Amino acid sequence: CAVDLDTSEPTDCLTQEARDFCEKVGSKATKASEIVRERDPAVYRAIREGIDRVNARAVANVQRVQKWAVLEKDFSIAGGEFGPTMKLRRQAVMEKYRDDIEAFYRD
Repeated sequence: CAVDLDTSEPTDCLTQEARDFCEKVGSKATKASEIVRERDPAVYRAIREGIDRVNARAVANVQRVQKWAVLEKDFSIAGGEFGPTMKLRRQAVMEKYRDDIEAFYRD
């Protein structure tokens, strides 16, 4: 996601690099919400193929990516996912994305 230069918060708009990636894989998405809301088949397929390539090199099952989700916004300090030293605040992420995480275990 592109960052608002005044507030340093991630916006819904994709960066140029992300838009280029979307175009390369066959998507017309320009916003993160479009990808998430429509579960953009081209983007999700490209992510899945990348994960499959990485998982193929894993030595043990615990090294494999089992579940994943695309979120509408990047993690940020303003969003509460990172502390001021850019360390991940796991408890805040668990609370904020509780429904997404629980869906991993329902499926």
